[in-house]
Amino acid sequence: MFKDFMQIDIIAPGRVKERYLRDAIDEYSKRLSRYCKLNIIEVADEKTPEHASEGVERQIKAKEGERIAKHVRDNAYVIALAIDGKQLSSEQLAAKINDLGLRGTSHIQLVIGGSIGLDDAILRRADFKLSFSKMTFPHQLMRVILLEQIYRAYKINAGEPYHK
Repeated sequence: MFKDFMQIDIIAPGRVKERYLRDAIDEYSKRLSRYCKLNIIEVADEKTPEHASEGVERQIKAKEGERIAKHVRDNAYVIALAIDGKQLSSEQLAAKINDLGLRGTSHIQLVIGGSIGLDDAILRRADFKLSFSKMTFPHQLMRVILLEQIYRAYKINAGEPYHK
């Protein structure tokens, strides 16, 4: 629908090491190439020691946040994945992406936090906070879930069949 101009970036710390997750990411990336320009940006993650103090966790989130911030564009609509964000149905997410395109947004950046979440500075920069669930998911798996939902949104917006 907005193939000629909609750029979608997924920004996340860490590399996906598991082959089965990389295969799923590759498959959804290929499927999405019909609908948008997709860019997956991986930034270095920090190792979180077991039983890290709140202060150490804040420092880790700040370091990852600085790395993420280097890729966040001023002209982009930024959606941060956050457990306290707004939950949307697949149809509502499709409508949001469609509405952004109709309003002239040509660049959407979706930001996934590391294993302990996102830095407050990134959450403050976000134009929208999206929650997939009150549950916590592994951040590598979240990339696959997010890509699947973006793909589903484009299928819905194109009026093409997709599982209900």
